[in-house]
Amino acid sequence: MLTPMIKFRFRLVVALALSAVVAAAICPAQAVEDKKRPAKHHAKHAGKKKAKAAAAATSAAAAGGTAAAVATAKPAAASTAAAQRLGEAGAWTAYTTGEAANRVCYVVGKPEKAEPSGGGRKPPMAMVTHRPAENVANVVSFVEGYPLKEGSDVALAVGSGKFELFTKDDSAWARTSDLDKSIVAALTKGKRAVVKGQPQKGPATTDVYPLDGFPKALALIDKACGVKR
Repeated sequence: MLTPMIKFRFRLVVALALSAVVAAAICPAQAVEDKKRPAKHHAKHAGKKKAKAAAAATSAAAAGGTAAAVATAKPAAASTAAAQRLGEAGAWTAYTTGEAANRVCYVVGKPEKAEPSGGGRKPPMAMVTHRPAENVANVVSFVEGYPLKEGSDVALAVGSGKFELFTKDDSAWARTSDLDKSIVAALTKGKRAVVKGQPQKGPATTDVYPLDGFPKALALIDKACGVKR
């Protein structure tokens, strides 16, 4: 059973997923997606689910991209505004969407290695997201590209740091905002991140994300959303 705090986190990260799906439709060269988050400052995102999800799907389809990703996205509140690409550094691309008080900023990373390959797995990705309107920053999420085994954790290793992430459907997140901050700090200083997940069926997966471009991409979204470090 997920605690109420984690349920709030799950609802918000799902909202971020839909924002990223729209960004992928606007920028077909970029593999973009996003998810949601916990706590008192996240409760605002529980409403307006179905109507906004349908609007996001329509917007993405009209832009001519990622129809499959839209079809599998969960219903949640999400901005359907076109995402603006802030820049790219290595395997990481920075985006912002929304205006002024509703601005959302996020980086999307793709792995240099994903094993085992094939088997119908969708492209995995890593994300860090800021939502200043909700006083939320440094939301860490990993989209594994397959249904994860129920009740399993995803293991994240960055250098000597090891973190356990809770899972739901195809994605994994940190359980607390403090853990988010610790992971982002490790990603900033590390050389690579290794993510291991367990599907509902089949062998465990291992994804390796290079981190050489992460600090630069993170700085872009920090500046765009006014996050201080």
